[in-house]
Amino acid sequence: MGRLTRDVEMRQTPNGVSLARFSIAVNRRFAAKDAQQQADFINCVAWRQTGEFIARYFRKGSMIAVIGSIQSRSWDGQDGKRQYATEVVVDEAYFTGSKSETGTQGSGYNQGFGNNQGGGYNSAPAPRQNQNTQPDFGDDFDMGDFADLDGSEDDLPF
Repeated sequence: MGRLTRDVEMRQTPNGVSLARFSIAVNRRFAAKDAQQQADFINCVAWRQTGEFIARYFRKGSMIAVIGSIQSRSWDGQDGKRQYATEVVVDEAYFTGSKSETGTQGSGYNQGFGNNQGGGYNSAPAPRQNQNTQPDFGDDFDMGDFADLDGSEDDLPF
């Protein structure tokens, strides 16, 4: 999950297959003490409907979450030297945060588009309004099983 560093570059292969290229800046989880936050810049490629979805709804600065696989490729450059690229092949892409935070043109909360299982919009459930309620683990679960734990490892039931 990160922010697009530039607008999506949309192309088509000679066979007419849509291809979107973009990069996202992803903040590292941990920074050294008294150090400024660091980011990694990750190149991504998305094919067909997923790429079209990203190109349509995301712009430079938009927050995006992607699911995919890392791919490395190589080719001979014009100067005869071997060139290498590592990128994420995006299978699914999702809006993250609110519309104003992400800078996207899309509507809806946390919707995405992916090629998994035939593709389509995937909607995450809306956030729960009342966060003070106990989660529902089913009828067989008894919260009393953990009532005596005080947080030390000696009290764990396993």
